[in-house]
Amino acid sequence: MSGTRASTGGQRAHHRSWQVVVVGDVLLDRDVLGSAERLSPDAPVPVVDIDHIAERPGGAGLAALLCAAEGLDVHLVAPLARDDAGYRLAALLEQAGVVVHPLDHEGSTRTKTRVRCAGQSLVRLDDGGPGRPAGDLSPDALAAIQQAGAVLVSDYGAGAASHPGTRDAVAQAAGRHTPAPVVWDPHPRGGVPVAGCTLVVPNLAEAAAALDASTTAHPADLASELRERWGAGALAVTCGADGAWLATVEEAPRFIPARAAESGDPCGAGDRFAAGAVRALLDGALPSEAVLAAVGEASAWVAAGGAAALAHGGSANLSSPATGRDAAHLPGRGTVVATGGCFDVLHAGHVATLEAARALGDRLVVLLNSDASVRRLKGPGRPVQSAPDRERVLRGLTCVDDVVVFDDDDPRQALDRLRPDIWAKGGDYSESTLPETELVRSWGGRVVLLPYLPGRSTTGVLTAGR
Repeated sequence: MSGTRASTGGQRAHHRSWQVVVVGDVLLDRDVLGSAERLSPDAPVPVVDIDHIAERPGGAGLAALLCAAEGLDVHLVAPLARDDAGYRLAALLEQAGVVVHPLDHEGSTRTKTRVRCAGQSLVRLDDGGPGRPAGDLSPDALAAIQQAGAVLVSDYGAGAASHPGTRDAVAQAAGRHTPAPVVWDPHPRGGVPVAGCTLVVPNLAEAAAALDASTTAHPADLASELRERWGAGALAVTCGADGAWLATVEEAPRFIPARAAESGDPCGAGDRFAAGAVRALLDGALPSEAVLAAVGEASAWVAAGGAAALAHGGSANLSSPATGRDAAHLPGRGTVVATGGCFDVLHAGHVATLEAARALGDRLVVLLNSDASVRRLKGPGRPVQSAPDRERVLRGLTCVDDVVVFDDDDPRQALDRLRPDIWAKGGDYSESTLPETELVRSWGGRVVLLPYLPGRSTTGVLTAGR
């Protein structure tokens, strides 16, 4: 399937009107956030003074939230307990616009509580369950899967992916005349992916366990063998900070590198990866293109603090970089510097400005005009390079830590989400002529003007090339 685009991909270019059905096991994730400044007198353990308790959907619930944050019409088919925690979980999902089709749930709601101080987890407490589904799919749940534009199976080992009704419905979606893209995120205690999935995305440990192999086995070999065994169109073995290995029907396994992050929280990265892959496939991407996009989004998610960052930044932290992820609301982020522009044809003047901006702080975020924004500002012949290509080039520079694409004529809305400590601009500007100055000063930020390398401009480069 790597050689042909997802079925009806051209018709799905405007993916936001299409329905994604997430099938899987939901959890209630709780973060107990506090400070620890002393040890307990009865044991050598820290005493945590609680400042805040945050709750959010976990497991397949997080995957559903991530899809909904992309503007997709999301339905969730999952076992849901009828207890206080289950009702809170349902309310959180519905507030995010997710339509829930519950199955009966054995036992109490599965809950994972992490006690965190200064951005670090001290302990995790798990309770509830077993969470196995009971009974049949409701007619509405069955219809949602049958009519889905795409299906994401987010297996967390409690039994939703092993339920005969969900398996039959997903298999029918994958095998119909115009198949829906099906992404399956497996679990060692879960169900084997149904045949015909568009993309299966086990991590390295899951892939090795499925083949009774060692994790020292090469991921490319694991990917090839598992893809054939499970009858998938493509299979990507994800390796965290080491990227992913993708096996397809037609080609030898290929390596997709991850962007290195100095630190971060990997919690939820697998769900971010799967949701990014679903969105790309709905856009008509090849599996290889979908995995490339998903690796980038998962890397950015980890660098931004993972699922724990939701406790600080809310839904703004759910979106992918191209839709305005709040890249700077990070614990211990240091001094964040932001700069912006079109960066259509990167030249020495751009590099000099970016390096000077990065020298002002600990982290440089580039606010990048989208293609539509560049056309409005520069005319119908621009940009020369698409936003994904411009973003990729910028991310390749060692002085750039993150890139956020925005669609407005000026960056004020993106800046208000980011709230950097410093807004740096190069070229012929003054603080009084920059529309962003007043906004940046409103949160105590500083505007810094940088010298512009003379004789270098995008227009000059393009003219000289004619």
